[in-house]
Amino acid sequence: MNILNLILAIILPPIGAFLQVGASKHFFINIVLTLLGFLPGVLHAVWLVATNQKG
Repeated sequence: MNILNLILAIILPPIGAFLQVGASKHFFINIVLTLLGFLPGVLHAVWLVATNQKG
């Protein structure tokens, strides 16, 4: 788990998700979740970084 990605996933969830998976469906899901509420976006981004998803 990259510590920089984890920090960005907590502070700016879409950026952390983008750095982990690129412009994939998970990135766009994270944007929607972040717009619906900051906490769901953070949880999704941290999950992406923790499980090391690649797209």
